[in-house]
Amino acid sequence: MPYDHSTFKQKPELLDQQRRQFLKLSALGIAGLSLASLPVSAETNTTAAPAKVVPGLQLYTLRDLMSQSVADTLKLVAGVGYTQLEFAGYFDQTPKQVKHIMDNEGLSAPSGHVPLEVMQQNLDLVIEQAQIMGHKFIVLPYLTDEQRKTLDQYKALAAFLNKAGERIQAAGMQLTYHNHDFEFFTLSGEVPYDVLLNETDARLVQMELDLYWVVKAGLNPLDLFARDPGRFPLWHVKDMDKAGGFADVGKGVIDFKPMFAKAHQAGLKHAFVERDHTDNRVETIRQGFSALSTLLA
Repeated sequence: MPYDHSTFKQKPELLDQQRRQFLKLSALGIAGLSLASLPVSAETNTTAAPAKVVPGLQLYTLRDLMSQSVADTLKLVAGVGYTQLEFAGYFDQTPKQVKHIMDNEGLSAPSGHVPLEVMQQNLDLVIEQAQIMGHKFIVLPYLTDEQRKTLDQYKALAAFLNKAGERIQAAGMQLTYHNHDFEFFTLSGEVPYDVLLNETDARLVQMELDLYWVVKAGLNPLDLFARDPGRFPLWHVKDMDKAGGFADVGKGVIDFKPMFAKAHQAGLKHAFVERDHTDNRVETIRQGFSALSTLLA
């Protein structure tokens, strides 16, 4: 299922169950979460990555909880052990309000997702909000069916990304593109992802590589790292079950170890746990923190 905010509908009984668990943990001030069993990320070997990379969380995973209470959700996330976040919307909060909550919880947000139409309508506002939040990366997260019907649309997108990337870079940040699987399927004799790589300036437009969707498309992320070294500073780390669906990180069939062994070649700076759909969001983010900590150690 595509990364589409508008199409997700949670089963009411599951959402109510998770809400009760969420409120219980919040009421305990997260003190009840036993984190002793979760390995703490060790400093990354400088030969494997250019800088220390710590486990991050894409908050799309917790969008239902975020819609109930941003403050309580971020308290929960901090209690699990995360210190870095990637946003997918601010849920009726202003960037200043969200930044205040993050500061109180000792959190930072290196990156944030912004839909294409929002960038096209008011890039100045996008940049202003990102600066307030402390984002270093502004990420285009998804193309709708209407935005990706033809190869010419991808070529036009590449031209837009170059211009937007220049403005974003002038503001001290980096524009990044997040993939799904459809970018790797041939369209009019070409691969759209190749168009985006080839027709954008690598300095202005970098890539957030969703490892799950690359594998889902039948490709190996290592081939992308070798082809365009240093162009993949952001990763989404999500796992796959045997049927090709989503799984908690470390509980599925994707072998992440060879990918993380090439983190330096890829240019990795931030890695974010994500799972698009899950019946137990709290367990998903705890398991993700544990598994990603181990991969980054």
